[in-house]
Amino acid sequence: MRIRLASLSLLLATPALAASKNPFSAEFYSLKNTDFVVLISFLLFIGVLLYFKVPALLTGLLDKRADDIRGELDEARRLREEAQSVLASYERKAREVEGQAAQIVERAKSEAEEAAKQARLDIDASIERRLKAAEDRIASAEASALRSVRDQATDVAVAAAAQLLGSKMPGAQSDGLIDEAIAAVGEKLH
Repeated sequence: MRIRLASLSLLLATPALAASKNPFSAEFYSLKNTDFVVLISFLLFIGVLLYFKVPALLTGLLDKRADDIRGELDEARRLREEAQSVLASYERKAREVEGQAAQIVERAKSEAEEAAKQARLDIDASIERRLKAAEDRIASAEASALRSVRDQATDVAVAAAAQLLGSKMPGAQSDGLIDEAIAAVGEKLH
C-alpha cells in the first residue's frame, strides 16, 4: 500500500502539475482541467494493464525470449565445440596427409634415381653394343678389303706370270703351267 501511495505522489508531482493550479484545490479536480483528465486517463490505462496482467505477460514473454536466447547460446557453444573437434580432426588428417605426401615424394625421388641409374646402364650397354657392332663392321670391311687386295694381287701376279711365261715358253707348255698356278693360288686363298 505504501508503494502505491508513493507512486501516486510521484505521478502527482510532475512538472505539468507544478506549472498548473494547486492540486489540492477544487479547480484541479474538475474535468475542465486537462492535467486532471490526463492523470485519470493514465491511471485507468495502468489499471487496465494490471487487470489484464500485461506486466506478467510481458515478463513471461521476456523470460521465454531469455530462455530461447539461452538455448541458442547453448546450441552455439555445442556447435562451436563440435566445429573445434572437427577442425582438430581435419588438422590431424592434414598432418597425416603431409607425412604421406613426404613419403611419396621420397619414394618418387628414390625411384627416379634408380630409373636414372638403370637408364645410364642401358645407355652404356647400348653404346657398348654399337661400338662392338662398329668394330665388327670395321673388321669385316678390313677383311673384305684384304680379300679384294689379295684377289687383285693374285690377278696381277697371274697376268704377269702368264705374260712372262707366254713370252719365254712355247704356247702349249705355258697354258699348262698357267692352269697349275691358278689352281695352286685358288687352293691357298680358299
